[in-house]
Amino acid sequence: MNKLIFSFLLPFLIFVDARAQDSTAYELQRNKINSLLAERSAKFGQYEESLSARTGIFGFQTKKDIKNSNEILRQIALNDNAIFTELKVLLDYKDLQFQQVKSNVDHNELRIDSYKRTIRDLQVKNEELLDYNKKTDKNASYLQFLLALFIVSTVVCIFIIYRKNNAIKAKEPQSGIKVIT
Repeated sequence: MNKLIFSFLLPFLIFVDARAQDSTAYELQRNKINSLLAERSAKFGQYEESLSARTGIFGFQTKKDIKNSNEILRQIALNDNAIFTELKVLLDYKDLQFQQVKSNVDHNELRIDSYKRTIRDLQVKNEELLDYNKKTDKNASYLQFLLALFIVSTVVCIFIIYRKNNAIKAKEPQSGIKVIT
């Protein structure tokens, strides 16, 4: 009994485990993108600070300030590229999930169609068997009638033979001499 229950629950447990792994991978990817976005926001704050930094004479920006701003802007662009790459992975993952769901739906539709076909075939077979059963019941009734008729006729024949035998014995002389006629 336990094996039967386990055999029914095993596919469900595997599906739940796979679903949990998929959700975990998806959440990890989202967290990675969120951290990259937070890093981008922090870099933008640094960029705003670098634009307002004026370490030159008379409050002007120096070449170093401009290079620092450009370097932060370059890091932001690299970070944006990383975000786009991770978003592509996330979208590919979503596409994969969509394809898996579509594949499962198609597979389940095939199974349902197969079950419907099997049920229809079994219903047809059941109809055939019921018809056959009715025919055999009629034949069995007919055979029972013939058997009863045979038994009655046999009993009647035995009774007639017994009476004739008794009638012949009654006509025979009682002595040990037999008359041949």
